[in-house]
Amino acid sequence: MAVTNKITLGYICLALTLSVPLCMQANDTSGISNNPDRVEAFMDWGVGMFIHWSLDSELGSVISHSMVGASDDYLSRYINELPRFFNPREYDPEEWVKLAKLAGFKYMVLTTKHHSGFCLWPTKTTSFSIDSTPYKQDIVKLFVDACRKYDMKTGFYFSPEDFWFLHKQGKVIRRRGADYAHTSNNKQLWEHNRKQIKELFTKYGPIDVVFLDGHDNRLARNYIHKLQPECLVTRGEMETPEQKIPNNPLKGPWESCFTLGTQWQFKPTNEMYKSGGKLIEMLIDVRAKGGNLLINMGPEPSGNIPHEQERCFRELGLWMFVNCEAIHNVRPCPVIKENDLNFTRSGNDNSTVYVFVPQGEKQWKRGERREFVLKSLVADGKTRISVLGQNDRVVEYSPAAKPASKVVQTEEGVKISVVRAQRLYNNSEWPNPIVVKLEGVKFASRE
Repeated sequence: MAVTNKITLGYICLALTLSVPLCMQANDTSGISNNPDRVEAFMDWGVGMFIHWSLDSELGSVISHSMVGASDDYLSRYINELPRFFNPREYDPEEWVKLAKLAGFKYMVLTTKHHSGFCLWPTKTTSFSIDSTPYKQDIVKLFVDACRKYDMKTGFYFSPEDFWFLHKQGKVIRRRGADYAHTSNNKQLWEHNRKQIKELFTKYGPIDVVFLDGHDNRLARNYIHKLQPECLVTRGEMETPEQKIPNNPLKGPWESCFTLGTQWQFKPTNEMYKSGGKLIEMLIDVRAKGGNLLINMGPEPSGNIPHEQERCFRELGLWMFVNCEAIHNVRPCPVIKENDLNFTRSGNDNSTVYVFVPQGEKQWKRGERREFVLKSLVADGKTRISVLGQNDRVVEYSPAAKPASKVVQTEEGVKISVVRAQRLYNNSEWPNPIVVKLEGVKFASRE
């Protein structure tokens, strides 16, 4: 009788398990989440490069989404003909990584598979991959090798929404609607994705971070955590605002992702790019609020970085070369901003605060002194002040100048007096913020 009861109970448990949606079963796995130590490290990185690249860069179209609502003829030519044109013979990921390093990026995230289902690595799961192109080389491996060579954190983007597979199943390609085939209600689709994830996370060694796109990525998230517990999941486990910066800090780690122009993938015409100065402004705003900025680069079909994008990254690179200390390894302050001055503080020492001082309406001339009163801050009597990148002793061609920075506690707050002394451009003009470092301060009535 006891044996019969055990068998009956087993059947009941099995029936209950099978009655629960597949995604809920995956989420029931306890202990599967981002490693807290890895999360803290992620918050130190500050800025990463997103890379959207696939075979439809040949057309200059939106990546993948042109398949939604497309005619059967379009889909047939997209899947069967377009791969013949994708041959990025000038692809050199080391050049990508070197530019990213120069610009102060700490991690890079490549679209291994976007919604279209086209895979940038040779896979056993589909014929719709780099193997079906004249190029044939493993783009993912070359990317990973380049990142590791230059000590860049390696990231993968992966979408469980696979339009190629849905089309093969005879389903209408869509992203919303009653008959939309999520991985949680499409067993064959999930098995297809599972095999691809296993390839990506067993062939290339440890991966630092993964961005899971799509409306249903819970199964993928949990499986990646099983395969590589140290790999961080951003989208799929943390807030990842897209094309926007929140008005206030978000709880826990977060990452804001942006296009450099109007499109994620390379757009050869009708494109409008953000300036390098705009990137700097966005980065300061994101870091002051405790997030990471993931800014996109869309390679040309050849594999080259478009020159307009490269110029933006190089302007950011010059600013980061001077001021990276205020961006990496920092945390948000109790006060995010005072007037038009943003704050961050050292993640290792709460009494070290970085003040981002914009140019203002009038160009801040080299050698000119400006003064600001920070009502949010209190000096401790031993407060030290410096301007990042400057020695505070010399203004070129002005030997009589005395550019030393000054700080004093007043009744109104901490008064700082600084000179823009460093010559970064040949004409001595500089449109971007300078950063003042204050050591030995605290926030008034906040801590």
